[in-house]
Amino acid sequence: MKIFTPGSAGYDAAAAEIQAGRLVAFATETVYGLGGNAEDDRAVAAIYDAKGRPSFNPLIIHVPTLEIARRYVRFSPLAERLAATFWPGALTLVLPRTEDCPVSRLASAGLETLAIRIPGHRQALEFLKACDRPLAAPSANPSGGISPTTAQHVIDGLGGKISGVLDGGACAVGVESTVVGFANEKPVLLRPGGITREAIEAVAGPLLRPDTEGAPSSPGMLKSHYAPRADVRLNATDKREGEAYLGFGREYDTLADINLSEAGDLTEATARLFSALHLLDEMNFKRIAVGPIPEVGLGVAINDRLRRAAAPKSEKEEVGP
Repeated sequence: MKIFTPGSAGYDAAAAEIQAGRLVAFATETVYGLGGNAEDDRAVAAIYDAKGRPSFNPLIIHVPTLEIARRYVRFSPLAERLAATFWPGALTLVLPRTEDCPVSRLASAGLETLAIRIPGHRQALEFLKACDRPLAAPSANPSGGISPTTAQHVIDGLGGKISGVLDGGACAVGVESTVVGFANEKPVLLRPGGITREAIEAVAGPLLRPDTEGAPSSPGMLKSHYAPRADVRLNATDKREGEAYLGFGREYDTLADINLSEAGDLTEATARLFSALHLLDEMNFKRIAVGPIPEVGLGVAINDRLRRAAAPKSEKEEVGP
């Protein structure tokens, strides 16, 4: 694992790794983030793989300025006030994606919202500027482990699995950012964190709880989620009239309108999943047949999302504004 030292040379060297599709951990004021190019499906898939995270939860997107954030999400007047007050800082806002948002659908777990923030850490901001692209960055630790607040924590947890770490010393806040979403233009506290509820309420008014009626559920909680308009048929070994076929590997490749990975690479399949479903939906098929995908590694996450996509539409989750 490479250790990058803060400074223009270190930022440029670490940014070159990101631009090449590799992963670099970096310090923020909260905890160390595991950064990958948020516009690169394979880089985002590699984040899940490196963490050993067998499910697709939306990742927080990190950018250096509000002007850049506006390229990716749409701000309501209330969101603008919160950003003006707390950014740069330990607040993440969950906002609607812009129509032409280039961030990977995998990074937002197929949702029409993005979790985004500007970190309040000078070295992180310099690194983001050098990267010249948004970074998807969950905490830089194995899934289920303790969040890292030093470079050594990252090395101990992810050594050999990522390209390097930008050593920014110990994190000042030491807990993750506070996450705020919106329901019917009202703010919802989705996760407590480095900025207090009281501080946010002084700007935004009372915060709803995620289980309050009308507020968004946490992503992925309901049975039907990540669902295209078309019905989905799983573990299909044939292609029926009127169906599109989403394949994996070579066994049923002759049936496939889209193949998630001809080579049977689960990381590649993960990277392509949401974009493939969106593309097939745009082709206006009534049904999508999905070939068998092994229930191992990232295949567990792929199958989980496909089962949710195949669930009855009456149980579909409504998330975000």
